[in-house]
Amino acid sequence: MPKRIFILTGEPSGDLHGANLVKAIREENDNVEIKCWGGDKMAAAGAEVLKHIDELAFMGFIEVIMNLRTILKNFELCKSHIEAFQPDLVVLIDYPGFNLRMAKHIHQLGIPQFYYISPQIWAWKESRVHKVKAFVEKVFVILPFEKDFYTKYEVDAEFVGHPLLDELKEITITREAFLEKKQLTDTGKPIIALLPGSRTQEISVLLPRMINTAKAFSDYQFICSKVPWQREALFEACKANGIDIVEGDTYELLSVSTAAIVTSGTATLETALLNIPQVVVYKGNWFSYAIARMLVKVKFISLVNLIMDREVVKELIQDKVNDQHLREELGKLLPPSDQREQVLASYRELHQKLGSKGASTIVAKALLKRLAST
Repeated sequence: MPKRIFILTGEPSGDLHGANLVKAIREENDNVEIKCWGGDKMAAAGAEVLKHIDELAFMGFIEVIMNLRTILKNFELCKSHIEAFQPDLVVLIDYPGFNLRMAKHIHQLGIPQFYYISPQIWAWKESRVHKVKAFVEKVFVILPFEKDFYTKYEVDAEFVGHPLLDELKEITITREAFLEKKQLTDTGKPIIALLPGSRTQEISVLLPRMINTAKAFSDYQFICSKVPWQREALFEACKANGIDIVEGDTYELLSVSTAAIVTSGTATLETALLNIPQVVVYKGNWFSYAIARMLVKVKFISLVNLIMDREVVKELIQDKVNDQHLREELGKLLPPSDQREQVLASYRELHQKLGSKGASTIVAKALLKRLAST
């Protein structure tokens, strides 16, 4: 009878890293049954998805409260899925509000569990580290400073490098080939990428600002990235303003771009690792943001700046996400520009800080070794 692994995540970035982990496990041992809460990428990698991430991502304090009944139902459903599957071990990927609560139940079931892609408890609600220590056997961390944080609390943690280093290593498409692949008109102008995010809330708030910014840069071709599960209606204004839309292949879009406007999240690090200067934007519910500002201890919102511990990329937050600021900050990144060169130099430092490639393989081997002992 094959060993069984259950992987639990609830966000697009978790789906990406979960998919790479599933692939790495399959490469090492194909005789493992994997079920998960995840998305299309994890399904394509060979895991059976029991609940899709597009039904799980709620952003902000107010949004969580409004959807509390759904979240509680999901918690009970997840418990039933795990109990029915009876996995030999569980892997939690980020998604801390849900996963740290589920970790207690998994622990009570006596199932070994591991955390991959640590929740950012070093940023706020640091006390949650005690839950990790109590319920999780080991944490595989992907940011260099996280190991020291966990060591301080005597939590077993291993820095495995960042999995995006593997994900982004073979993006070699040319600008012309990309436009032909996506059946887009080649205007002969340099490309600027727009990444408005994956959640309805952030797209509806931030995309209009991005579109207004595009109107001020007629010498550039703007292309907007759309996640597959989002409604076309959210992006109608792009078409009306001459902005192309591409679904999927976001890394290829970034790789052929001169610069980008990026909604805060994993995409900021992806953009940096592809060496594309960027302006980072974030705008949420005011009440949720006010609470977050009181609780969050970090100086920055983008992973790039957090890892470098200084402002490498410009962050426009809340009311600073306006047409004037976006035009000014994007303009500073277009060639020729000293600021553009400074950003690219900092990106090279970032690469060095993130360690070596092979994170997914390292974690997969560790999990399979633990499986062998169950």
